Amino acid sequence: MTATTDDERTPLLSNGLPVTPDGLDSPVSPISQKAVFKETSFGDLVWILVGLWTAVFLGALDGTIVATLLSPIGSYFNKSNQASYLGTSYLLSVAACTPLYGRLSDIIGRKGAMLLGVGLFTLGTLLCGLAPSMEFLIFARAVAGTGGGGYLSFSSITVTDLVPLRKRGQYQGVANICFGLGAGLGGPLGGWLNDAMGWRFAFLIQIPFLLLSSAVIAWKVNVPLPPAVQSLPLRDKLNRIDYLGSFTLVLTISAVLLPISLKATEDIPWSHPLVWGLLAGSIIPGSAFVWVESNWSPYPILPLRLIKERTVLAVALTNFFVSAQAFSVLYNVPMYFAAVRQASASESGLHLLPNSVALAVGSLFAGWEMRRSGKYWWLIFGSSLMSLLATILLVFWNDGTSWFELWFDIVPSGFGASSAITATLIAIIASASRDDVAVATGITYTFRTVGQVLGVSLSGATVQGVLVRQLRERITGPGSEKIIEQVRHSTSSISDLEPTLRKAALDSYAVAMRVVFIGQVVTAVFLVLSTLPIQEFPLPGSHEEQAEIERRRQERLSNRI
Repeated sequence: MTATTDDERTPLLSNGLPVTPDGLDSPVSPISQKAVFKETSFGDLVWILVGLWTAVFLGALDGTIVATLLSPIGSYFNKSNQASYLGTSYLLSVAACTPLYGRLSDIIGRKGAMLLGVGLFTLGTLLCGLAPSMEFLIFARAVAGTGGGGYLSFSSITVTDLVPLRKRGQYQGVANICFGLGAGLGGPLGGWLNDAMGWRFAFLIQIPFLLLSSAVIAWKVNVPLPPAVQSLPLRDKLNRIDYLGSFTLVLTISAVLLPISLKATEDIPWSHPLVWGLLAGSIIPGSAFVWVESNWSPYPILPLRLIKERTVLAVALTNFFVSAQAFSVLYNVPMYFAAVRQASASESGLHLLPNSVALAVGSLFAGWEMRRSGKYWWLIFGSSLMSLLATILLVFWNDGTSWFELWFDIVPSGFGASSAITATLIAIIASASRDDVAVATGITYTFRTVGQVLGVSLSGATVQGVLVRQLRERITGPGSEKIIEQVRHSTSSISDLEPTLRKAALDSYAVAMRVVFIGQVVTAVFLVLSTLPIQEFPLPGSHEEQAEIERRRQERLSNRI
């Protein structure tokens, strides 16, 4: 099932490849181990974590605040039909820009990449608060997303630089709690701010905290670049950026995600030229990206040799499937209670509370277990099985399901997802060379973000597609299309229907939700399968041990080239 290594890095060295294609020097050539694993005082580490995790907290807070404000913002500008684009523009921008920050942090430094990401997120958030129109607000959300695409990955990369790998999982667990806390507070805080001070203040109130985060990062984050890179003039550093690879990658991701998002939010059919045209057209920038990364760029933004590594690819796919499954659950469980059970919005949202607690516990447990045992494969595999269990339980929800099951069947999903995400991050860091840690971390966040977008978009499109067919089978006659459109766009309208039509609507939603839950089972099966190739690597418990492993790896690599 899993493979263990004879020594610390044997699987990485068996192919005998140089650090970069064609024998070119890595943009982060072998680094002085004392420089890389320089001990950071506890006081400085606390300050750094405050700066990093403040950005993580605010990024998560911002996402759920905006979800809460879609209706009042749409009403304010009298453009409710465009409100969904506030979420779509941000998520697409995040997905497209996430892979850029890993390599960027290796070229301009951790501090430079972090300040760029937080700066763009701050600028976008400020523009949101000052937006004069819905179109400008959508643009501002896209600007914020270009920075939001980096805050999770660069915070993870920087903590990896400062903390021994065996302890790394515990820190990631706390970071995940900060993210979960921000996401959990965003909804009620956004609603309160809108009622008390207006929706603009929900954006503007974040600015002082983002500036504080930037100040702490500028003051305390001092992770050195290799001397060969550190001494380069700024122009030479900028010349190392893979502009063409970045451009083609952004185009490819956007061309894939945009039509799927349009299908989900606008109910545009798959046969529409805009949908299939963009999907088919993504082949062109995708092919160009592969050619650029393989043959042209000396410092590729996403080295294809990494994707060929067994553990890197397996971890990336695991993150993709676990994010798609978990976010589909997060978005569709409240819909089940609102539509099928006719619960209020607040009660439907409360059913996610056990999942939120499980997310926090799962992250902390994964970090504790890896520090205790120094291993992660069984933890990842077991976590994937928990996610699969949760999706199977949801499929069997019906009118006779007990209240206990309705509240707690979702718990294995939250626990399994957070535990798997925490453990796979450690797995990919342990498998990668020191030179590749930043880029490899960026790869996991890229696959995770794309999984989130596709999980929400495809499940949303599935619900609407199945729902329309079911409603048209059950509701016929004069005025049926008007009733169907009303039921599709407002679950609260179901209670106003006459009993026969109400039952038809509820049954239609029940079938649609069951199809989505079955889709989640299929996704979870792929999740379990994707964990199998992940290899077990040692988790060093100190900076000295970590430096020694890296030194021995460099020696073996030099002997093989």
